[in-house]
Amino acid sequence: MVSTVPTLRLERALLREGARLVIGMDEVGRGAIAGPVAVGLSVVDLATRTAPEGLKDSKLLAEHRREELQPKVARWSRHAAVGMASNERIEQIGIIAALGLAAKRALDAVREEGVDLIGAVVLLDGSHDWLTPALGDSYRGALRVTTKVKADRSCAAVAAASVLAKVARDRLMIERDAVHPGYVWTSNKGYASAEHYAGIATHGASALHRWSWLKQPGLFDLDPAVAS
Repeated sequence: MVSTVPTLRLERALLREGARLVIGMDEVGRGAIAGPVAVGLSVVDLATRTAPEGLKDSKLLAEHRREELQPKVARWSRHAAVGMASNERIEQIGIIAALGLAAKRALDAVREEGVDLIGAVVLLDGSHDWLTPALGDSYRGALRVTTKVKADRSCAAVAAASVLAKVARDRLMIERDAVHPGYVWTSNKGYASAEHYAGIATHGASALHRWSWLKQPGLFDLDPAVAS
């Protein structure tokens, strides 16, 4: 059974093996029917201290707790960023390529701050390396990507990235609810729910919906609390 209390055990092992930095990454919004996909990153090194108390995979935290943790996680990380890819880009290039685009934007943000990423290892949650195909020549040979199933629950850098991404995307969807009212995004954050589909039935799809993703509610998990 995977512990729900993340540690730096794997990150420190990678650093001892020669990684200059370890970049934890996690995505949020992959299964939503409206809004962007977001990828958060949290950079750690050998000097990074134990993670903030209470840090967990963002899906295991109540919304108020994620909001409380976000500034602590941002300070704890050596560097932190969130990249996004819009619903339009998801429609144009597909969700996997959009994940890569969002991740590259997060990496670019850190590099623009003057951080040297050569020799870093990116730690992705899951078993699929969706990042490498998106990196292109600008990062070719500079980064190594490794994956770990349930890294968002066992690895502090990945859990931190999940909190950063979740809070950033949730805030955006709450703001957009005022622009596109009627879909209850303040609650469902763009994921499939009975109220969300009721809003679509009443108002039609908005400019933020992933239009080709709209299906009958019964085909989706309607509980946004378990969505990532």
